[in-house]
Amino acid sequence: MRTDTADIERPASAPAFQHLGLGRRIKNHTATVLFGLAFVVAVIPLLWVLFTLVRRGLAPMLSTEWWTHSFYGLLPNDPGGGIYHALVGTLEQTLVCAVIAVPLGVTVGIFLIEYGRNSKLARTTTFMVDILSGLPSIVAGLFIYALWITTFGFDRSGFAVSLSLVLLMLPVVVRVTETMLTIVPDELREASYALGVPKWKTILKVVLPTSLSGIITGIILGLARIMGETAPLLILVGYSRAINFNLFDGPMASLPLTVYTARKTSTEAGEYRMWGAALTLVLLIMLINLLATLLSKLFSVKTR
Repeated sequence: MRTDTADIERPASAPAFQHLGLGRRIKNHTATVLFGLAFVVAVIPLLWVLFTLVRRGLAPMLSTEWWTHSFYGLLPNDPGGGIYHALVGTLEQTLVCAVIAVPLGVTVGIFLIEYGRNSKLARTTTFMVDILSGLPSIVAGLFIYALWITTFGFDRSGFAVSLSLVLLMLPVVVRVTETMLTIVPDELREASYALGVPKWKTILKVVLPTSLSGIITGIILGLARIMGETAPLLILVGYSRAINFNLFDGPMASLPLTVYTARKTSTEAGEYRMWGAALTLVLLIMLINLLATLLSKLFSVKTR
């Protein structure tokens, strides 16, 4: 017997929003307005800071001398000079920090998720990572000063700064690696084990490639975070107005240290350098964040 589809009883649709009571609609609109106001209150200071940075720091950056010269031979009150020496110092210190922190952090993250899990060593390691996550940057600088300079007898240098930055970046890399490995489905691991693939090869060939996009993004964002640290620089290395490529010898400039040093000079030249260095640092961090987004898309797992 033929059944007409029009005779089939269909479930009643959910009540539309406009049929809600007046009180609930008032509460909804009130919450929407409050969230909107909170957003505006949070964004206005951010936009004001960016506007001030661009307005005061754009002039130095438009000069070619800013990118190709240092402050060597210039007195604090002399106009001109460039940020080349500080840019080199920041990039070198950050690169050395990444070379040390990334392999250690990724290895620890793999151990905690793939091998340790509920072991006593894993719980102890997790506790120590939690402590490092809340470690103030000045404490990291003081620790490296006491260990590297006071105990071992080395001089203050850019390498000592890199070591202190490792303490700040290491927990970030560990946490990112843990999170990305956790969200990898266990079915992928079990399928690999079922084919007779050893665990270490499963991690290298299956687990890590699946989570690589998120790990790389977290690493780069961690680098962007440590680039702006100032406290370890004040303790572990002296400021230099000349270019120094040697991380192990002598004072070395960096962008945060240049901002701090120029701030102490209450002249037009000091403000020129301070705002220019600050905007350069912000743009460098912005470029790193954009690089993180690009690499995240590049290394993401393709479903087709």
